Amino acid sequence: MADRILVVDDEPDILELVRLALVEAGFAVETAASGEAALAALRRAPPALVVLDLMLPDVSGTELCRMIRARPEWAGVLVLMLTAKGDEVDRIVGFELGADDYVTKPFSPRELVLRVRALLRRRAAPTAEPGVLERDGVRVDLERHRCFVDGREVGLTAKEFQLLATLMRRPGRVLTREQLLDEIWGSDITVTLRTIDTHLKRLREKLGRGADRIETVRGVGYRFAE
Repeated sequence: MADRILVVDDEPDILELVRLALVEAGFAVETAASGEAALAALRRAPPALVVLDLMLPDVSGTELCRMIRARPEWAGVLVLMLTAKGDEVDRIVGFELGADDYVTKPFSPRELVLRVRALLRRRAAPTAEPGVLERDGVRVDLERHRCFVDGREVGLTAKEFQLLATLMRRPGRVLTREQLLDEIWGSDITVTLRTIDTHLKRLREKLGRGADRIETVRGVGYRFAE
């Protein structure tokens, strides 16, 4: 059975463009032109993924994303945001609320379909053995606190190891500097956002060929590539 996608946008042309692109790609698609209509569709039957515009006439996209993440019965629903090119703050807020990816307007329908497929593949991917994260030649053994790239062990500091593991646990998802700072350094007020950049630079240098797996999303943060 085809994965069902809910597309939420108040612009009829964009709604139809996205619907057609996803239908042609083999997905079952439902549309909603407002936040309330989207909530009604979610209550009827949660989709596999929501393509969510941030600018809606009633409930904002960020608020709708927050509501999706707050409901246990919608925990498995993926969220891909559609944002205007200059909405950097909204993108950051969206990621902090749990959005899985974003596409910037104007966008290519083909890129959107590829992003949707990538998110769904990631959700369906089999889990690794307990305590091990492994993607594209980079292997992190959480229990033994060891890291390998193409079978070669790489020596990492505690914070570098935590950064890599945190990013690898959410492949394809952008984490802001604030999120990384909060997760890894917690309440240490002596640490600044620049600390994240410094540690990521050193981590990339040590990973060698695996360095390009850690991507910088300008103005937002970092992600481990899918």
